[in-house]
Amino acid sequence: MMDWTDRHCRYFHRLMSGQSLLYTEMVTSAALVRGEARHLLAFDPAEHPVAVQLGGSDPAELAQATRMACDEGYDEVNLNVGCPSDRVQSGAFGAVLMKSPALVAECVAAMRTAASVEVTVKCRIGVDDQEPRDILPGFLETLRAAGVSRFVIHARKAWLQGLSPRENRDIPPLDYDLVLDMKRAFPDLAICINGGIQSLDEARRLLEAGLDGVMVGRAAYHDPAAILLGADAAIFGQDGRCRTRAEVVAAMRPYIARHLAEGGRLHNITRHMLGLFAGQPGARAWRRILSEGGVQPGAGLDVLDAALAALPRAA
Repeated sequence: MMDWTDRHCRYFHRLMSGQSLLYTEMVTSAALVRGEARHLLAFDPAEHPVAVQLGGSDPAELAQATRMACDEGYDEVNLNVGCPSDRVQSGAFGAVLMKSPALVAECVAAMRTAASVEVTVKCRIGVDDQEPRDILPGFLETLRAAGVSRFVIHARKAWLQGLSPRENRDIPPLDYDLVLDMKRAFPDLAICINGGIQSLDEARRLLEAGLDGVMVGRAAYHDPAAILLGADAAIFGQDGRCRTRAEVVAAMRPYIARHLAEGGRLHNITRHMLGLFAGQPGARAWRRILSEGGVQPGAGLDVLDAALAALPRAA
């Protein structure tokens, strides 16, 4: 998620689940190729498995960005054909590309020639006046012919005119049945679902219904412990890295200390940790101390300690 799932967020999330696939925020191919912004690809080796999500619509440029991402060591390269933001529309990529499946096919074909890892696509079920049940099968068929075998489908239309990006995350109705129908229609494809999933129980039910994966965005960010602390056991049948929220905080300390020693600010990291104790006693104090103290000049680990001390019981 743009401006959310940066490398600090991903490191934090990885402490709670060793198995879940993490995605970068969307990085535009133009920024990498023409903007000399290769630093946007930086990540900690502890983040593996991690996928980079690219945005763009120029096949040659996307191929070059893909090569750069593979050189950095990413485990997957994902092309975003689902983001409805104004910035994305003005750049002629994101969800607007749902209207140009042949161009998307050209893009992913070029990306695959440059990739040493799998190239996947994240899309919507349709945009604007498109009828999802009419256009989505053809969209998947076109990209399958270009070599794509794994899709993440956000189970909502995107209205590029008339709804804000925020409204596009909530107002268009979810159609999980259509995504399940696509899995039945294309059993050879790996079909993952996204949109509105709020709990591990929901994720497990969708997997049991036959889908190959479940992507959780906002719920995993705002209440990460509820989604991620139990994911390894509930979904993958393995022990998790940390068992409690307090263990997550303890495991973050060395990472935060390194960041501070390199001249970074505390808030760069702790802004992603505000929801760690969501629903727990003392959660409001935890958020307040980190929010107010983390932005102060010279803020250090003492702010984190104060926020932890404000909790009646660090669970």
